[in-house]
Amino acid sequence: MVALYNRMVMEATDLDAIFGALADPTRRAILARLATGDAKVADLVAPFHVSQPAISRHLKVLEAAGLISRSRRATARLSHLEADPLRDATEWLATYQAFWDERYDQLDELLAALQRQALARGRTDPEPVDDEPPTDQPINRKGRKSDG
Repeated sequence: MVALYNRMVMEATDLDAIFGALADPTRRAILARLATGDAKVADLVAPFHVSQPAISRHLKVLEAAGLISRSRRATARLSHLEADPLRDATEWLATYQAFWDERYDQLDELLAALQRQALARGRTDPEPVDDEPPTDQPINRKGRKSDG
């Protein structure tokens, strides 16, 4: 039981590091570049408007998360994508995919039931729930009309 708990804590810590590293758009762009092949730091700096030390700090975060490895070839220090941690993150996210698929299925069922009820009453188009006329005014996330 203790071993299982320790493994879960370790996996959570690894996921925290992975998602922390992925939270930054510059680091995601670096990973996208490394997906095409190994690169020197100078090659990774070029597309960004940041200094070489800033990119080096990003590389250290990615390396600490296990997303890249670094090696020397002659005088060049190359960075290499390590994709296995991304698989771990994807597997963790996949557990929530099943949850959302089920929720969408439930929503589809509710919509179908409401449409059947409307057809049974002889209506083919849904009316607004609050009996207000339709408007082009945007609706915010809480379902209220926004001011602009």
